[in-house]
Amino acid sequence: MATETEEYFGQAPLPGVQYPLTVHYCGNCSMPIEFCEFCPSYEKCKAWLEQNLPDVFSQLNTKDGGGGDGEDAEDEKKRQKRGGKGMVRLKKKDDTPKKVVVFLSPRGKKKTTVIMGLKTFDLDLKACSKTLGQKFACGCSVTGPDEIVLQGDIKEDVIDFILDKWPQIDDDSIEDGGERKH
Repeated sequence: MATETEEYFGQAPLPGVQYPLTVHYCGNCSMPIEFCEFCPSYEKCKAWLEQNLPDVFSQLNTKDGGGGDGEDAEDEKKRQKRGGKGMVRLKKKDDTPKKVVVFLSPRGKKKTTVIMGLKTFDLDLKACSKTLGQKFACGCSVTGPDEIVLQGDIKEDVIDFILDKWPQIDDDSIEDGGERKH
């Protein structure tokens, strides 16, 4: 028979530990109770633990420092919520002037019409691209973070259509960029 200090598979038993180990699992998150603090619903886990295993709950509270509410509130702010990024970042409000620039860009023998600045008016570029492509019966795509490219030399028609379609864009905020390399 093996004695208490004998090694099993190269591992000696830890002193002061009662073998076999008993592991308590949380009824809320189904993880071992030592890992409940990393669960997104830690408050529910604590409530379940206090109701079902009060002796283990009291041991955990004494180890944590008596359940200091100030620490729990601080930990709650630091801990990442489930299904998203840890910190919610606010969108930066650009101080750039709201201006739409429409210009022609030569691509080989053919010309394309480029529209830049629709994003400053909080318009969905993909929806705008689809609308423009259907209206002018041409290929249209979103090529950059604030750029739509239409196939063909339709600059003047596009400017008139933008003024009719989106009333928040007035005549002063549209600039004719002429013809330039893209």
